[in-house]
Amino acid sequence: MLGERSQQLESGGSFFYEEPSQVFSVEDFSSDESMMVATAEQFSRKEVLPLVERIEKQEDGLMPDLIRKAGQLGLLGIDAAEEYGGLGLGKNLAARIIEMLSLNASFSVTAGVTSGIGQLGLSLYGTEPQKHKYLPKVLSGGWVAAYCLSEPNSGTDALAASSQAKRQGGHWLLNGSKMWVSNAKWANLFLVVARIEGEGLAAFLVERDYAGVRIEREEHKMGLKGSSTARVTLENVEVPLSNLLHEPGKGHYVALNALNLGRFKLSSMSLGPARDAFENSLRYSQERRQFGQPICNFGLIRKKIAESAIRYFLAESMIYRTGHLIDLAFEKWGGTVEGNQRAAAEFALECSACKVFASEAQGFIVDEALQVFGGYGFTEEFPVARHYRDARISRIYEGTNEINRVSIASRLLKSASSCKGRSPQSFAHDLALKLLASPQEDQIYLGALADLAILHFAEQSARLRAHRVGGCAQMLYTSSLGWLQAKAVEAFRCARPDSLECPKVDLPQHDEIAQAALERGTLLSAVP
Repeated sequence: MLGERSQQLESGGSFFYEEPSQVFSVEDFSSDESMMVATAEQFSRKEVLPLVERIEKQEDGLMPDLIRKAGQLGLLGIDAAEEYGGLGLGKNLAARIIEMLSLNASFSVTAGVTSGIGQLGLSLYGTEPQKHKYLPKVLSGGWVAAYCLSEPNSGTDALAASSQAKRQGGHWLLNGSKMWVSNAKWANLFLVVARIEGEGLAAFLVERDYAGVRIEREEHKMGLKGSSTARVTLENVEVPLSNLLHEPGKGHYVALNALNLGRFKLSSMSLGPARDAFENSLRYSQERRQFGQPICNFGLIRKKIAESAIRYFLAESMIYRTGHLIDLAFEKWGGTVEGNQRAAAEFALECSACKVFASEAQGFIVDEALQVFGGYGFTEEFPVARHYRDARISRIYEGTNEINRVSIASRLLKSASSCKGRSPQSFAHDLALKLLASPQEDQIYLGALADLAILHFAEQSARLRAHRVGGCAQMLYTSSLGWLQAKAVEAFRCARPDSLECPKVDLPQHDEIAQAALERGTLLSAVP
């Protein structure tokens, strides 16, 4: 199915040096795929959202039951191979599905970790016996999965992990402590990264019932109150030799490539809560009357609506372009451990760009939605307060946005001298080339370069989509140019104080965008 609509496979980071002839966008999902997306949204609205108050209190058994229901519908195994209980339909559709499951972020984190980083290492690097033993349980929702990488003294610097693994007779002996483990309370299977003395990191499949696995107290979080986050302590845990994942000393490949794909999935998870907050604020702005009229008539409210729609459109354009490229990479190289590793790593730059942009767009959209609600938005009476609290973590987990920016810039610098091709044109791209002409190592420079690359990727993705789709997409793209330009100037001036001459762009069509969104009752491109 993918092959019928494939564009030529780009290489990772090539968006910065080449202009593809076309890109995939949400409009390209087939009618069958769109039906699955609609099923996921219906599940969110009928099975999850009515239970939000109970979810927030972590009612015993409720979240595992919801995960089982999602698994029974096939929503946890969209991209997993059919022989292990998945549907084999690709990571792009899986991302669109998790976006619709993210109308409640606590549920989507639980589902997203189970279907994402909790099992991706196993899917990419597992042996056939390992995959046949564990994947059907996880993909069906019968088991919840978790990912154990961060430690008390190694968060962003995750590869500095100090948990120890020692071979002893017919098993591995694991000792250490893992922090911020999502799903800890409910997980049956943990992917644990530990250090083997003299060999480096290794990854292990650890079952909850193994002696010495201890789940500590639940963290009291600012948001995601319905999801589980706790420390996991490993004390002389005996793990069968057969549960070593991949090879000793190569655990960093397992950890980082699971994170690459996890960051991509997280970017789509950022859109779901943003969408729900936006739609709630649309309805409220039409119902709330001040000075004798609905507040949606006021220019500053309409500006908030339009700018939120623009950011969502840009993020959406980046994400589903990237997801299709990842699917093409797995079609070309996947099927072996080496091929899976190459496919998972190829678009690491794009995955980081999507994660940074989408999480920051989410923060903006939920903040503006709360502002539309005014004082009511600051109460728990309306869901926008929960969306506001939940959104903040998106810029922190799966690698902070700061470390993702450093990673993006570092990858660009490594490839700058060797890449050839027709340079694409955007204002952000032109400014990035100026920075690349005088490379530096300090993080302010790296952050500026990363921001310009992200903005260029957003502009290019939206432009190619808009030119093909037209209509509202063209209006959203044209209206985004002024904001993209202003953000590019801001990023550049963080690194260099040069005076800049900005190209002229059309004024954004805030009123037209807001009116279209109000008439539809949703984001312009969010209807499955």
